[in-house]
Order: sequence, then structure tokens, then C-alpha cells
Amino acid sequence: MGLVLVIAVVMAAALAFFWPEGQTLGGMEGGAVIANSAYGLMAVVMAASLLQRYRGRFGSALRDFALWCLIVAAILVAYVYREALQPLYGRVMAELAPGRVISASPGLAQVVRRKDGHFALDALANGVKLSFMFDTGASLVVLRAEDAGKLGFDVEALAYSATVQTANGPARAAPVTLKALTIGGITERNLRALVARRGALGENLLGQSFLERLAAYGVEGDLLTLKAKPAQ
Repeated sequence: MGLVLVIAVVMAAALAFFWPEGQTLGGMEGGAVIANSAYGLMAVVMAASLLQRYRGRFGSALRDFALWCLIVAAILVAYVYREALQPLYGRVMAELAPGRVISASPGLAQVVRRKDGHFALDALANGVKLSFMFDTGASLVVLRAEDAGKLGFDVEALAYSATVQTANGPARAAPVTLKALTIGGITERNLRALVARRGALGENLLGQSFLERLAAYGVEGDLLTLKAKPAQ
């Protein structure tokens, strides 16, 4: 009996899919009638399966039914309040994956401090995903040569005419321009940057050429917040 019902559901679903658009059945749109019939048959199949499974086990059936009701209710609540819960979700994910940027609204980006005490931020540079270390001491955004190559820069042909301070001391760097740098809900365009020589820099640096364009940035506890200026 169960197999017959399953076959009937499949046939009804197929018929609803291939039913000519606009053709009626008993005065109603034929595809919708057959689709509703398929849903009804599916409900019958599920009910028959559940009755077979819980035969003689009313207590277990009641317990599982209550559990599914709670699950469905939790999903509905999460969906209804999804906007209010978004910041909480972002904060939890940022704690689990340092570098993941929390962006609850346009013009805002937040990130949780790494275990080494620094702030690393996931970003899109010219559309390519890169990680940057927050560094107020860097006058410009500075790219590793290895990452600059991913953005299409010919790192061997660049003019390394500038000097930057790195953890290993002074190093030569080449001036470039980033078309766009996006962090969370913040995007800055035509951004001055430098490319360090290969092997000279351990991480890309988010320096003042990006930070000075912001309305504000600051650290509270283990949370770094960046805020963009209002659109003109």
C-alpha cells in the first residue's frame, strides 16, 4: 500500500509539472489542482509511515511530535527576528573565526581581536579576497608582493621607490593604486597603496590611506569598529 501511494505522489507531481499552462480541470487551473493533490498524497504517505513507526508507542510519538514543534517554532522565531539576531550571529562567528568581519549594516565593519593581540580583517581588494592586519602606524595600505600578483600587478616590473618600516627593518616598496578595497559594509575606491618586495612582509597592512577616509575607528575591549563617512 505504501509503495502504491509513493508511486501515486510521483505520478501526480510529474503530471502537475507537465500540465499545459492555462488548461483548466473542473473549472480550476489544472496544474494547481494536481499539485495540491500531490501534496495531499504526500501527507498521507508521511502519516501512514508515522503510524506504522509509532504503532503501540503513543508516548514516544507524543514526545517526538513536541520536539518537532519546538524545532519548527525556533526556526520561525529565528526567521521573524533574523535582522535583530544578525549582530549576535556575526559576533559568534567572528569569535569562532578571527578575521571574519561583522557587518550588520552598510558603512560598518567590526572584527574580534586575534589571540596574538592583533586585528586581522578579511577584505576584497580589486575583487580578490585578502586578509589585512589593522596597523595605524602604516601611512598607506601595504600589500605583500605575493598578494599583489593576485590582483594583476606585475610585481617584477614595479618601481620600488618608497621606503616602509617592517618587522625586519626598512624595506623598499612600490606605489600602486587599488581600484577598490571593501571591508564589511565599507568600500573605498582609488586607494593609494604600496607593494612590498617579495618576502619582505608577513601580512598585508591596513594603513592610514584607508583609515583616514573613515568617519571613525576605535577599539573597545577585543572589538575593533570601523565606520564609513556618510555618503555625499
